Amino acid sequence: MRIRLIAFILLVVFQLPTWAQHTSDVLAERSPAIVGVSEKRLQLLDQFIQDYVNKGYIPGGVFLIARDNQIVYNKTFGFRSTDTKVPYKKDDIFRICSMTKAVTTVAIMQLYEEGKLGLDDAVQDYIPAFKKTQVLDTFNEKDSTYTTVPVKSPITLRHLLTHTSGIAYGDFYPGKIMAVYKKNNMLGVGLSHPTWNTEEFINRLAAVPLAFQPGDHFMYGLNMDVLGRVIEVVSGEKLSDYFRKHIFEPLGMKDTYFYLPKEKQSRLVPIYGYDANNKLEIIVSSELSGNIDYPKNTDIGHYAGGGGLSSTAMDYAIFIQALVNNGIYNGKRILSRKTIEVMTADQMITLNQQGKGMSNRPGETFCLGFGLRTDPGKGINSKSPGTYEWSGYFTTKFFIDPKEDLIFVGMMQIDNFRHGEFYDRVAAILYSSIEE
Repeated sequence: MRIRLIAFILLVVFQLPTWAQHTSDVLAERSPAIVGVSEKRLQLLDQFIQDYVNKGYIPGGVFLIARDNQIVYNKTFGFRSTDTKVPYKKDDIFRICSMTKAVTTVAIMQLYEEGKLGLDDAVQDYIPAFKKTQVLDTFNEKDSTYTTVPVKSPITLRHLLTHTSGIAYGDFYPGKIMAVYKKNNMLGVGLSHPTWNTEEFINRLAAVPLAFQPGDHFMYGLNMDVLGRVIEVVSGEKLSDYFRKHIFEPLGMKDTYFYLPKEKQSRLVPIYGYDANNKLEIIVSSELSGNIDYPKNTDIGHYAGGGGLSSTAMDYAIFIQALVNNGIYNGKRILSRKTIEVMTADQMITLNQQGKGMSNRPGETFCLGFGLRTDPGKGINSKSPGTYEWSGYFTTKFFIDPKEDLIFVGMMQIDNFRHGEFYDRVAAILYSSIEE
């Protein structure tokens, strides 16, 4: 008996370092086998990404995977400049565009759990300009004139978090929506602006008629930009300062900004587009933003809560790892577990039943601020029910799979990416590497 007891104690002692690493809430690079991931299968991911680089489908980028707080994959591929053959680096900075929305959502949920706002509060209670908001009624295609009708009920913060407010991205909806937004000088405003601050931007947006009555259906739009202004009003801080004090600094995110400090601007990677022969080339402007170097602009107080941030793969991985860890990273809490449960619950149940939700495909839905996978979507791909995710216009991507304690961050910079299957196939290979 004594011999068995001593053997058991020795086993516990020698296994303790591995166990301690396994339960740490800080990301660290470890052998994939420690967390049940096959290193051999991950080599298929190397081959797949490199094949896309070799074929000229992508210039390359940075890709990071972590499970159980252990980084099992953190690699770069390709060249940030094909002319000079400068390779991508792990600390390169990318325009994350709509991946900004996740940060804005977390900030709103922080204020929610502090009792400073309610999810069903009317936006006009915080931004009076929305008291005058109207809904588009008739539209004349010949001269883009239109008529409006009053809103039946005010826009709420929940409407904004679920893109059901009637506020659109004018750039994404050709026809009358684009024409109305153009008439109101609201095209190409989702990333930055040369003269407006956040307050002026949102007050101008409030004057644009809604595409439909609030709550009627899903339409992707400038909703998170409005929420960014709500954060400023409620907190009394500029959005950039709020993010820094309440999210970035507590988590140790050192490379995430609306406007990059001069000493970090050289790390901002170029954006690629396609030439007339469908070959990748570095571009100097985009349909979405005439000035693609907006992260290098002087800070005039315009903070696009829906798309203005730039970041690194590691910084963003820290942010989403905190969410997997029930809101905690390195001993610092940014959200409570129960608030994250509210944030990641399906908000589209009724609209999905009516065919007015984010997707007509069962199991693809929307929570507060994120796309969400639910049980009916088990057969779509390998992502577990409960996985939440989003992407950025210039081809960045993340997802969080709480069931597998898994995160993924993909950082590329491509305008109008023409190989939409890429991230789905990356995910398929990734999930095939999970052994336990």
